[in-house]
Amino acid sequence: MVADFFAGELAVELMKELSKLCKRACYFRSTAKNLKSSINDLLPIIQEIQYSGLELPQNRQRQLDDLTQNLRHGLDLARTAAASGRWNVYKNIRLSKEMARVRKAISRFVRWPLQAHVLADVHHLRVEAAERLEKIERRVEEMGGAGRRMGEESQIGTWFLEEKEGGCEGFGVGMKVGKEKVKEMVLDEREEKSVVGICGMGGSGKTTLVKEICGDPEIRSHFNNRIIFETVSQSPNLEQLRLKIWEQITQGNRSFKSHDSIPQWMVRFEQSIRRPILVVLDDVWSLSQLEQLVFKIPGCKTLVVSRFRFPAATNSSYEVELLKEDEALSLFCFSAFGQCSIPYNIDKKLVKQVVVECKGLPLALKVIGASLRGQPPIVWQSAKNRLSRGETISDSHESRLIERMRISIDCLSTNVRECFLDLASFPEDKKIPLDVLINMWVEVHDLEEEDAFAILIELSDKHLLTLVKDAHNRVGDIYSTYSEISVTQHDVLRDLAIHMCNCESINRRKRLIMPRREDGIPKDWLRNKDRPFDAQIVSIHTGEMKESDWFQMYFPNAEVLMLHFSSSTFFLPQFIEKMPKLKALVLINYGTASAVLHNLSVFASLDNLRGLWLEKIAIPPLCRNTVPLVNLRKLSLVLCEVSKSLNGSATNLPLFFPRLSDLTIDHCIDLSNIPSTVCGFQSLESLSITNCHDLNELPPELGRLNSLQVLRLYGCLSLKKLPQAICGLKRLKYLDISQCMNLRSLPEGMDQMISLEKLDMRECSQIKTLPISSMLLRSLGHVICDEGIAFLWKETEKAIPELWIQVAEERFTLDWLVQ
Repeated sequence: MVADFFAGELAVELMKELSKLCKRACYFRSTAKNLKSSINDLLPIIQEIQYSGLELPQNRQRQLDDLTQNLRHGLDLARTAAASGRWNVYKNIRLSKEMARVRKAISRFVRWPLQAHVLADVHHLRVEAAERLEKIERRVEEMGGAGRRMGEESQIGTWFLEEKEGGCEGFGVGMKVGKEKVKEMVLDEREEKSVVGICGMGGSGKTTLVKEICGDPEIRSHFNNRIIFETVSQSPNLEQLRLKIWEQITQGNRSFKSHDSIPQWMVRFEQSIRRPILVVLDDVWSLSQLEQLVFKIPGCKTLVVSRFRFPAATNSSYEVELLKEDEALSLFCFSAFGQCSIPYNIDKKLVKQVVVECKGLPLALKVIGASLRGQPPIVWQSAKNRLSRGETISDSHESRLIERMRISIDCLSTNVRECFLDLASFPEDKKIPLDVLINMWVEVHDLEEEDAFAILIELSDKHLLTLVKDAHNRVGDIYSTYSEISVTQHDVLRDLAIHMCNCESINRRKRLIMPRREDGIPKDWLRNKDRPFDAQIVSIHTGEMKESDWFQMYFPNAEVLMLHFSSSTFFLPQFIEKMPKLKALVLINYGTASAVLHNLSVFASLDNLRGLWLEKIAIPPLCRNTVPLVNLRKLSLVLCEVSKSLNGSATNLPLFFPRLSDLTIDHCIDLSNIPSTVCGFQSLESLSITNCHDLNELPPELGRLNSLQVLRLYGCLSLKKLPQAICGLKRLKYLDISQCMNLRSLPEGMDQMISLEKLDMRECSQIKTLPISSMLLRSLGHVICDEGIAFLWKETEKAIPELWIQVAEERFTLDWLVQ
């Protein structure tokens, strides 16, 4: 009896639960309908916040992203529920439970829609900083503590400020100019302008700019508020992202029957879909990502935001510029003091010194300003000193700036990442000679020169360095010279590289770098000098160094040594003798006069030295007791005093450099003639004697350079003629005589130069005729000259059908003077 009783009770309970489940299964459609209606009301409000231009703190932005994801998931559930059969009880119960979970997750963030409306209204508060903060606090006070926190964090995160009286405009003049340029591109309705881009280095304000554009009334009106904003990031689910964008474009009306048919992007759509729509793809990391997310349909404009350039995909693009001095100061002051100018009781000089270290980068200005907010002067002084050394000043500085910038580096391949880190070896605020950089990469990373240049272009396209093109645009030419071309790098990127290089202990680092110029060797180097340093690259930046200023160190693995200094005399360190693997030695003097070197005996131990770069050095005469550099391949003398060395040497130069293949003499103004001993270099393949304004003649024995393939003589203003022997250079492929303004003619017998492929003779205004033999240069394929000389080549062009006569514009620059 008892057993029957409990069995009956159990059956009753089971029937009750089954009844509940059946009711849930029956009414799940109305649940789905209500959920979809609630989400459709809330989602536009959240999107308004995202498009408003309001730059939220990272944790709050993450919450908004999570909410948006839940809303999208809820819509998917609601649509799935609407398509589910009524009697599929198990599936419907599962959908009901999942919809209940989504509703709960959404309600945790927003208890009622009014709070979200308050957030959406924040970006409309364009008043003075103090008044705006007071209004926000008053509004969020009415809404409760959760709204207060959001209001405060939004206030700190954004820099869209206007202070008419105080002269502060957070959305700076530079940004306003950029906004107008991008708007013009976005509003251009030509089909070939359907994809436009915004690019710039990390932290430069790209997302800030694009959100301001999305919130612009003219843009919103043009696209009837049909703006899709999606963050792509490094590892997106492209298939899911494509479907999400597609569904928003078609407003849920899919024109494809199956999932597999979606990749057919070039389909003509019905007229209802052709209304203008703007798709914003933020934080795009690769061309392959971009190609899969661009919909080429009528009326659809795609705005791509990336740290990288995508010239193959974007029809036009705008590169975000860094802030000007006054804009940078305003943004920094707002982050540090809550106002747009330096308070009267604050050390103005110290504040400006810290701002200078940020180099106009918005992210750095905001993060560093916030880190120093409320700190005493001694902390500010410490921060200024640490920033100048490339060090972090606080945990927030490291996590919010350095680590965020590091994302751009982590995505690089191993070789490219290593080449980026090598850039830290060069002093801040100085141009990096491209010849030195390429040569270092070739020696240290075992790269071919062409591969090293390709890495340079990749780093430039990813805004990790800036390539300073020369006046003649020789960069990237197959016969280009790098001696007068340079690159620059933003100090924050250099600080990042130094930070990454210094992760290991000082004796274990691959690169041992002095971040800034000091009077002597750093103390931590001295404390660790008793143990070998494993560094492959050593970079030292000092003033004048005497023998007593150095101490002995051991570098068994060093392949590159850079000595940057500012002095008229410099004592070479004795520890060079303990660098058995040294391949490249760079000595650059930033002083006003050429430096005299002492302790030249250290060169006797450099058996493996392959590259030597000397800049602003007084080169001493070579004597018979000088030890040859038997493996030296590349010698570069820039802004040096060379006359005594070349003309005063007691013996033949090839005896000292028996394997030299590349000789560059650039901007050596005391050079009036080239000694005949230079013509004895049997292995010399490239000879560049450039911008030597006093050079008036070349040696008649020049034809003895049997291996010479490249001869550059540009900028030699006093040179009046070329020796006849130059025609004997049968392996010569490239001859550059541009800017030889007093050169009167080309030599007869040019037909003997059977390998000559390219001739650059722009700005050679004194040449009035061409030798008849020029028409017999069968290998010649490219001539660059001015318009006034181009007509002289017409007959030759007829004789050599494939010859390209390029008329160049005259350009003059003094960029080389800026060190």
